[in-house]
Amino acid sequence: MFASFAKAGRSLRNIPPFQPFRTILQCVYCEVPRRAERPMKQVVDCCSLAASRQRETVFVEMVFPDQANHYGTLYGGNALSLLGKAAFVTATRFARCAVVMAASERVEFQVPVKLGQMLELTGRIARIGRSSMTVEVTGVAETLPGGARINALQGRFEMVAVDGEGRPRTILDECEASSDYLAA
Repeated sequence: MFASFAKAGRSLRNIPPFQPFRTILQCVYCEVPRRAERPMKQVVDCCSLAASRQRETVFVEMVFPDQANHYGTLYGGNALSLLGKAAFVTATRFARCAVVMAASERVEFQVPVKLGQMLELTGRIARIGRSSMTVEVTGVAETLPGGARINALQGRFEMVAVDGEGRPRTILDECEASSDYLAA
């Protein structure tokens, strides 16, 4: 048995050392194909430009009587407007160019926001494509005297970066032009 093991060991020495295959991955920020010649961590974070951009925006809105319906809660149309504004500001701050809303998906009104409550809207970039991005917006209602907070609104919006003529344009030009990682 030992002799057969030694024979196998001799044949294993002739095998060349392992060389990893060139794998094509997508950058998590710009979704441009990249070659995985460097360690995985560097490939995933290859876009220092995108990593340095602000991916989250928070602002606070007070619910006043002119925004309320006859039940004394935030009118649904005004809530949609606030969610859309949060998505627009978040996308514009990230893309640093003009953006338009292409679609709104999955808007949920979880609890009514009452008159006099503060509404904290948080927009976060969830996905970045070549010219579009998905922005998730959540709204947390806060009662001022007690400080109780509850998730009240939530929505996903597709935003598209556009040029001067209203046509889609790339979001991360400098990132896509980097020649270090571009696929062959």
